Amino acid sequence: MQIKGIKHEKQGVIFDMDGLLVNSEELYWKANIQASKEYNLGIPDDSYLTLVGASVKSMDDFYAKYFASDEVRRAFVKRTDDLVWQWTDEGKLVLKPGVQEILDKFEELGINMGLASNNYKSVVDHDLWVTGCRNYFDYIVTHDEVAEHKLRSKPFPDLYLEAQKKSGLAKDQLLIFEDSSMGVEAAANAGIDCVMIPDLKAPTAIDRKKAIMACQNFFQLSTLIF
Repeated sequence: MQIKGIKHEKQGVIFDMDGLLVNSEELYWKANIQASKEYNLGIPDDSYLTLVGASVKSMDDFYAKYFASDEVRRAFVKRTDDLVWQWTDEGKLVLKPGVQEILDKFEELGINMGLASNNYKSVVDHDLWVTGCRNYFDYIVTHDEVAEHKLRSKPFPDLYLEAQKKSGLAKDQLLIFEDSSMGVEAAANAGIDCVMIPDLKAPTAIDRKKAIMACQNFFQLSTLIF
C-alpha cells in the first residue's frame, strides 16, 4: 500500500483505540464530569482535556491535586469506568468518522492490522465487539501486556515495539495511527512512521514534527491511498 506523502510502501498498520477508532475519550470526559459532581470534588469540567493522552505521572499529579485519599480516587475511577461501560452498552460508543470505511479498505488490500492501546484488555475487547470491528485485527497489545511483561506505557515505545514484533514486519513496513500527543511521541520513540488523526485536541507543532502527517479523519486519509 502506497500513501501519498509517505516514502515507504506499507504492508501493515497499527491503530490506537481510544479517541482514534471510537469516541471513548468524549465519553470518559462526560463520565469524569458526572463522577466529580456526584463526589462533590469541585474539578473543573474542562480538566479532562489535560488528561487526554496523558502520561502516568500527569495522571498521578492530577489525582494528588483533587483527591483527599486513595479511597476516593479509586471510587472516582471506578464510577467513571462503570459509566463509560454502561454508556457503551447503551449504544453511545460509536466508531469515529471514516473508521469503518478504512478498515474495509485495508482488509480489501490485504493489509496486516494490529491495535496497541494503553487501556485494559477487557475494555478493548468490549469496545471492539460492541462496535463490530474486533475481527479486523490480526493482533492486539494492551495494558495487560504492559503489566505482564513489565513493559512501559506510552509515551515509551514498548507497546508499539511489542506490536511490531507481533506483526512480523519491519518498522519501515508499518504505519501507526494515533490521536494524541503521547501516542505520537510513542510512535516516534519506536522509530515507526505515524499519521495523527486528532480527537479532542488539535495537533501541536511538536506533533506535526514527529508525525509523518496529520489528517482530519480517516475519510481524508483514504483519498491519499493508491
